Amino acid sequence: MSDVAIGVDVGGTKSLALLVARDGRVLGERVEATPHEPANAPGHATAATVEKLVRALCEPLGLRPDALPVGLGLAGMVRRDGRLAFAPNLPGASGAEVGTLLGVALGSSLVVVENDANCAARAEHAWGAARGVANFVMVTLGTGIGGGVVSNGSLMRGQSGFAGEIGHMVVAAHGAPCPCGGRGCWERYASGGGLRRLALEAISEGRLADLAESVGDVADLRAEDVVTRARAGDAEALSLMAEMGWWLARGVANLSAILDCGHFLVGGGLGAASELFLPSTRTALVHLVEGYHARAEITVTPSLFGPRSGALGAALVALERLT
Repeated sequence: MSDVAIGVDVGGTKSLALLVARDGRVLGERVEATPHEPANAPGHATAATVEKLVRALCEPLGLRPDALPVGLGLAGMVRRDGRLAFAPNLPGASGAEVGTLLGVALGSSLVVVENDANCAARAEHAWGAARGVANFVMVTLGTGIGGGVVSNGSLMRGQSGFAGEIGHMVVAAHGAPCPCGGRGCWERYASGGGLRRLALEAISEGRLADLAESVGDVADLRAEDVVTRARAGDAEALSLMAEMGWWLARGVANLSAILDCGHFLVGGGLGAASELFLPSTRTALVHLVEGYHARAEITVTPSLFGPRSGALGAALVALERLT
């Protein structure tokens, strides 16, 4: 039985790897940009990046990469058998057996694959902000929106293993195009990618002039730029964060109506800026949730582990399944 595992959260922008002890302590950390996959070899670039991360964590401590459980949290629809069936935010990786490719590269049979937001939910449930909470929804705000739904203490998986793809719930009919092929998906309004889209739209309307000037080429604009301006007190950037918070509430209200869930955790990269948008979210929920005052209290709070939740949960999944 291994006392440590490696968890890797492969997101649309970056891949975070953590060396994690069985009690949840983080013993090492590495990060790399998530690669773009060549069309003729889906999954190979991602597997190579993860291999690099795993070896970088193992080598300084003299650990054998082929002897450690490794959990991969992938952004997309992961089948029960670990195949990445569809991944709008991991272009070129859809259909790839990233776990198998990584296992071959490491010479290991100790690789397990799970959806990244499911991993985040597992970490928060075991060690974090949802410890002791039987029913909650994990909402990860990264390049897109991921979700992990825990009901009566167990992760909901659905018929094919795809339950929790909440980012592609439609919140605006005929709205903004989404990489999934649809329009008006929640993640086009309330994720890092969504915030960037809202900012570009505001700039085209003549708003956020200071932000546009500071960036130079608006094609290089990132959600982090909006967050930085908002934290500096820029009124227009703060207004945009509040607008994103309203859109977050729109999706949470829909989930409340469907699931009757009273506890939502917000994590992911953008979740680290939750103080800038959650007040708007909480205010809007009162007006957006059906029968708000007839329900038990609905809480929307930051996750404990923030951007680390997915990688922590991936390590936990590997420890649980492989040891």
